[in-house]
Amino acid sequence: MVSANREMAVYCFDTLVAHYNNEEAPPPAFDEGQHPLFVTWKKVVNGGEPRLRGCIGTLEARGLINGFKDYALTSALRDRRFPPIQAKELPSLECTVSILTNYETANNYLDWEGPNLRQ
Repeated sequence: MVSANREMAVYCFDTLVAHYNNEEAPPPAFDEGQHPLFVTWKKVVNGGEPRLRGCIGTLEARGLINGFKDYALTSALRDRRFPPIQAKELPSLECTVSILTNYETANNYLDWEGPNLRQ
């Protein structure tokens, strides 16, 4: 099973930096695969808790390399809840990536168990 890792978050940063420098991002240091994925950007302001700056992904399986490349930029620049991330914000950004796996069929929207609900 594929797990999100540091190299994937670094690739998202590399992609965003390359965008601002009008360059191509360096090749990723992880293997290709097909999974639903999300990219989340948070910004640390005045040493406080990181605040959400963008988060977009897909529930459809995508190639990880192009998926992270696309959603790194989409979540940074086109999340309608926030103004686009500016290059000057890069030093205060954090990036996390999520890869969705192990889907279960649900009967309805209430058919789930949270980690703290299991006995």
